[in-house]
Amino acid sequence: MDQNNEKRLGQFEKMLQAVHTEYKNIVRQMEELKEKGKIRSVTYQQLMTRKLTYQNMISMYELYDLTEPENKEGNTQ
Repeated sequence: MDQNNEKRLGQFEKMLQAVHTEYKNIVRQMEELKEKGKIRSVTYQQLMTRKLTYQNMISMYELYDLTEPENKEGNTQ
């Protein structure tokens, strides 16, 4: 049982890191498009949707004390 819990914790940590990494990548891509004046593009709008999805996931982790609240770069609500 303990081995299973350790495996699950490791998998959770890996997933959490992937969520944070993807969120940061999305924000970076949005900033690049914004600098080019392409905030009305379909790509930008799709990134905005993905950003909000990942932002919601991170907020849920924080709500249940599964991660520490962190300053989200590019957080423009």
